[in-house]
Amino acid sequence: MSPAADIPGVVQLLSHHSVNDTISRLEALLQQRGILVFARIDFSGDADRFGLQMPAEQMLIFGNPKAGTPLMLAAPAAGLDLPLKLLAWETPDGKVCAAYNDPQYVVQRYGLSAGLAANLAAVVPLIERAVAE
Repeated sequence: MSPAADIPGVVQLLSHHSVNDTISRLEALLQQRGILVFARIDFSGDADRFGLQMPAEQMLIFGNPKAGTPLMLAAPAAGLDLPLKLLAWETPDGKVCAAYNDPQYVVQRYGLSAGLAANLAAVVPLIERAVAE
């Protein structure tokens, strides 16, 4: 995979879809469940507009205020890791990786009660579906 696999708190998955399709699949799953999609960033598209080349890379920023607000009330700095994000990119060998912050890591990072991890973990199955065949 890539160096992201070695970063504490980062979960990395291999996607069976293109970068664009991976992000689109997650976006559709989130919208079906009423989870807000705040932004979709096309890093490679933005680079291209400035004459720079990079493999496909996009990020989806999403969340649910009912889930995230309790974390930020308990530790306002948790807003640095919220809303949640999924980053998808193409590797030099043409594979597509997707990465997100591990909910348990976010809770530990800010010293939050373990019960608040469930507020973030609810989207993990959606991410796993988005990258699956």
